[in-house]
Amino acid sequence: MRVAVVTVGDELLSGDTVNTNAAWLCEQLTDRGVDVARVTTIPDDVGEIARVVNEYRAEYDAVLVTGGLGPTHDDVTMEGVAAAVGRDVEPHDAAHEWLTEEGGYAAADLVDGTTHLPAGARMLPNEAGVAPGAVVESIYVLPGVPEEMKAMFEHVAEEFAGEETHTAVVAVDEPESELVDRLADLQERFDVAVGSYPGDAVRVKLIATDEGELAAATEWLEARVELVDEDVATENASSE
Repeated sequence: MRVAVVTVGDELLSGDTVNTNAAWLCEQLTDRGVDVARVTTIPDDVGEIARVVNEYRAEYDAVLVTGGLGPTHDDVTMEGVAAAVGRDVEPHDAAHEWLTEEGGYAAADLVDGTTHLPAGARMLPNEAGVAPGAVVESIYVLPGVPEEMKAMFEHVAEEFAGEETHTAVVAVDEPESELVDRLADLQERFDVAVGSYPGDAVRVKLIATDEGELAAATEWLEARVELVDEDVATENASSE
């Protein structure tokens, strides 16, 4: 399963808000064996939301959109998603019923537009806030507030699945540039995906669908690199 993640918000593009939602969603999806093929941040603009979502829904199995839900002037994500699939935004009976019966809100207290979703959408309850989410075709629309987004994702998590993968990390005490040939050789010999991440040490991450293949690749690599001394690594971790 290949998906795209779209985060919406002018505040993300200006740097006023750190985009933690994208990182969290990517981690959750990857853990479920899903291939996150694209992460994109776009402004609170109906036309831009519609363009990007329409493009991605044609290319990927699912699109997850976070941010811009609610009845205020800059919450236009539902309108953009509706435009992407050629539908209108209209009052949603299930959203109204959930907010007034399960959410504990009086109908008179709901701001106009709170329960408006794309026509025919499946409503996703917001157990940590007010604005409901929605599923429209292969598009999942979640809130931008992290606590609300995480709680709502739990309602649809089981709908995202892929081939189970296994991971190993090798901490290498060598410059990343000196590992290029050995990592290329590793990928030629074994059916694994390889990533390297510099820092106090170079973390080489191996991912495979077969545990035996992963174990063999890890053993091969560890025999051909200078490993970080475990005692030193523990001391450094303790002093942080």
